[in-house]
Amino acid sequence: MTAAKRILLVAATTGYQTQMFVEAAERLDLPITLATDRCHVLDNPWGDNALPIRFDDPESAAQAISKLPKFDGIVALGDRPARVAAVIAEQLGIRYNSVDSVSACSDKYLARLRFQAAGLLVPTFYRARLDKGAERAAEQSTYPCVLKPLGLSASRGVIRANSRQQFVAAFHRIQAILSAPERVRARFIQVESFIPGRELALEGLVVDGKLHVLALFDKPDPLDGPFFEETIYVTPSREESAVQQSITRTAQIAVQALGLTEGPIHAEMRVNQEGVWMLEVAARPIGGLCGRVLPGLAERILKHAVGERVAVESLLDNAHGVMMIPIPRGGVYRSVSGIEAAGEVASIEEVIITAKPGHKLVPLPEGNSYLGFMFARAETPAEVVSALRSAHALLDFEITASLTVI
Repeated sequence: MTAAKRILLVAATTGYQTQMFVEAAERLDLPITLATDRCHVLDNPWGDNALPIRFDDPESAAQAISKLPKFDGIVALGDRPARVAAVIAEQLGIRYNSVDSVSACSDKYLARLRFQAAGLLVPTFYRARLDKGAERAAEQSTYPCVLKPLGLSASRGVIRANSRQQFVAAFHRIQAILSAPERVRARFIQVESFIPGRELALEGLVVDGKLHVLALFDKPDPLDGPFFEETIYVTPSREESAVQQSITRTAQIAVQALGLTEGPIHAEMRVNQEGVWMLEVAARPIGGLCGRVLPGLAERILKHAVGERVAVESLLDNAHGVMMIPIPRGGVYRSVSGIEAAGEVASIEEVIITAKPGHKLVPLPEGNSYLGFMFARAETPAEVVSALRSAHALLDFEITASLTVI
């Protein structure tokens, strides 16, 4: 009897997204081992036998994993885990993206350089040194512009500035975000000219260097700043067929420019009268619980990771959407009412509140989380968007200004 193929799942936490992949592996009868940096404790309180590794020392992680029975595939959930996975895969001879390609994905400046060299539309951009100060950096900029950390995701620290004064304020705000202990090596801020247009997201699977589009999402809420909080994703896209084909071609060029060859990608782009502007390509699947909007996504990613043939056509046969429930203001989350009513809205499939009572809420640009997720399915994208907006209007969150016990 042929031994079952084994897979290594590298994830920053063991939350909802990780659980989704673990359950998918169980359905596929794929033995799975978790490697996380959540906590280094001897008696694992989670009961999942996860292997503790340090993301800031991927070489040691690879050495520790090399002592285990051989893995046939590796999957990473998140940007930092993807780089660790690339190092592990390279040292253990597992098919995966190169360290160079994954590193370029997680550095906005390097990615821009590669997109530019490949002939893609890119904004005017430059790196501003943190230690040279905001005033000096502002001298180079035109307006409006967007300031962003080089290595953060989920729109954290991304701020639009329409004037020199706003530039300086944004610079200092991002500098404070990057002063956290885990970000002490950050030396630059990226500055780009603002790109007007409609924003979309693409979920794909790269097989031997070729991109296969699994879903193309519209983002119906305008993302014009000053912050760029994503709320609704809906698929299929309502863009014209010619535009969608241009998006696919552009994404394929971006994948090749970065050097990605295998596995899931999550790409974001803007479209206007000039064409398709690739914002970024991440060497990982869509984050958080959003992957649940695409049934079968985890199974396809896992099967591809262990070398099995997978279907590469669209995952959906009708319209699906997800709302990442935004944080309306900073404070402490206490409770929510209206969940039952929201769940009864036509086309709503599920309402999940991930915030916990007593949890401190930090909105963008400093924060990078949501209150929860809502999922909808209908015949048309318009119906999906309408259902999500109607359900969201029924939710009433209690958020207090301090940790004072009520």
